[in-house]
Amino acid sequence: MSARHEDGQITTALLEGGVFAICIDRAEKRNGFTPKMLRELAEAYTALEESAQARVGLLHAAGGHFTGGLDLPKMAASQRDGDPLFPDGLVDPLGLHGRRSSKPVVVATAGICFTIGIELILAADIAVAASNSRFAQLEVKRGIMAYGGATIRMAQRAGWGNAMKLILTGDDFDAETARAYGFVQEVVEPGAEFDAALAIARRIALQAPLAVQASLANARLALLDGPKAAIGDLGAVTARLAATADAAEGVASFKEKRPPAYRGV
Repeated sequence: MSARHEDGQITTALLEGGVFAICIDRAEKRNGFTPKMLRELAEAYTALEESAQARVGLLHAAGGHFTGGLDLPKMAASQRDGDPLFPDGLVDPLGLHGRRSSKPVVVATAGICFTIGIELILAADIAVAASNSRFAQLEVKRGIMAYGGATIRMAQRAGWGNAMKLILTGDDFDAETARAYGFVQEVVEPGAEFDAALAIARRIALQAPLAVQASLANARLALLDGPKAAIGDLGAVTARLAATADAAEGVASFKEKRPPAYRGV
């Protein structure tokens, strides 16, 4: 087995309609993340952010499993040193440090989705899970703690008691529980998760890009800094969007009873 294959890879493809697909590819190891894959994932999110053609990201995985989590033997040294998961200067896929993508990300998951897999879902914006998905935030069973956002975002989504039950026991849970807790938004038959997530991503990509990004930014502002901060931002952002060519196109397409053709300007 080649070193490249042994350490896995992250592949990307710009799909029709402005959807930027990001694939976790180490299927023979249940897509366990290596340092190489983490770096490439940050590079892929950075490419999404910087591409003029890409309007929304779609994170998925090769094989029958989303990810078994971090490959602990390969990650042990960096964990002991307290190193960040992703290089400085690149977009952080977990949205915790440094740059964060201004574009929405949809996730499609199936099979095993452990540790960082859940945290990637929580850091994204919409998730579709195959009904055979199995989730676990099991770091406490390995003598470490979740450090990719689960300790923060699980409680935001599921409430304190539900989050602590999952984080402090490391127990696994199914797709219906993930939906009930707000971790995923749709549950579909196994094999249908990619197409379902792609359909959502394409519907987002049809909308005005600047308006999508502004809406996402304001919702994040409310979550991180509180409703007052988000309210205070509404007037200026609304005025800025109203002056764009896309806003004019939205009005024109409404009057002319035709689909809009947004350009992100």
